[in-house]
Amino acid sequence: MSHPYRSVLYLPGARERVLEKARTLPADALIFDLEDAVAPEDKLAARGLVCEMVQRGYGARKRLIRVNGLGTDWFEDDLAAAIAAEPDGILLPKVNGPKELQAIAPHLRGETRLWAMMETPLGILNAREIAASTPKLAGFVMGTNDLVKELFARHTPNRAPVMTALSLCLLAARAHGLVCVDGVYNAFKDEDGLRAECRQGLELGFDGKTLIHPAQIEVANEVFAPDEAELALARRYIEAFDKASGVAVVDGKIVENLHVENAVRLLKKADMIAKMNS
Repeated sequence: MSHPYRSVLYLPGARERVLEKARTLPADALIFDLEDAVAPEDKLAARGLVCEMVQRGYGARKRLIRVNGLGTDWFEDDLAAAIAAEPDGILLPKVNGPKELQAIAPHLRGETRLWAMMETPLGILNAREIAASTPKLAGFVMGTNDLVKELFARHTPNRAPVMTALSLCLLAARAHGLVCVDGVYNAFKDEDGLRAECRQGLELGFDGKTLIHPAQIEVANEVFAPDEAELALARRYIEAFDKASGVAVVDGKIVENLHVENAVRLLKKADMIAKMNS
């Protein structure tokens, strides 16, 4: 991964003012939504607007277009327009298996990559096969709202009803070198709740969080970025390991190769964030 995905903001594809404002927001990535955020009567106009705006560029922010799902009246035209616009990614909703991605991958242009929404029971059960489906796949985006609905479950603060799904997708993503982004937190005015869920996502291993409101960006960026204490400790781990002729020790604890690998990962993430902000 050569780009941070701490904050991934959904943008309603039919709202030009919102799309324009997003050029000034400190989100790492943007999802231009043609699916849930656009009413049926606005689908055609939103498609044209999103593709035009994406082609105009958004600086260092990654641009993903979420098309309408396979089998809908809009899917084929959405996909053709999105491919032509050459965004950084095309996000396919409700992915159930690898064949859906394999059918699209050969038609991609330039640096555009596929992303999969993981939000159905069948898709979760097939996460391993989906992750291995094509080299053009860049990452998973968790669709926890749809998943809760499909499971007949309920939203709870600890997210126990979807924890198995989150873990299965993380395992599959890490096994195949994919980015994995956590689902949204619906109460966008509840900063404490958002922070707690971001912290949980970080501890589970997610790269960042999808967001529904610009007010959530600052918290996600903060939580999913390594802090100065973590970076300082990472540098000490690497230094101690490099200098040790025998066992490396930092603060009375043995430093193993796994600690060094994690330290290197954190420092690389900090470098990516610094470049994003420069």
